[in-house]
Amino acid sequence: MPNNFEIYDLRVTVTAIEGRSVCSLQVGDYFELTESNQLRLPPGKHFCIYALSSVLPLLAAKQRQLSAGDWLERDSLVACPDPDERLIMKLERINKRTMNSDDLT
Repeated sequence: MPNNFEIYDLRVTVTAIEGRSVCSLQVGDYFELTESNQLRLPPGKHFCIYALSSVLPLLAAKQRQLSAGDWLERDSLVACPDPDERLIMKLERINKRTMNSDDLT
């Protein structure tokens, strides 16, 4: 019996920088999380590890369909932990795929 489940691919995009960007990110920069665990960056681009650290704990939950009342189902903005940057990122679901849990660890 297959152990199929549905999961979303995500895109995390910088939507605002209200301070000074010391990590060289710009509005519109992004990364994608696909196929459950594959982090993808556009060619020649980077993403700050500190901004990434603020969004990492939310990714696994955002990949799944949550109940309508869950705050993470409604909210999609995350702030970088650097108070001088005030960098804001948006989590978006970009694709729904079916995967088999037997193919994952």
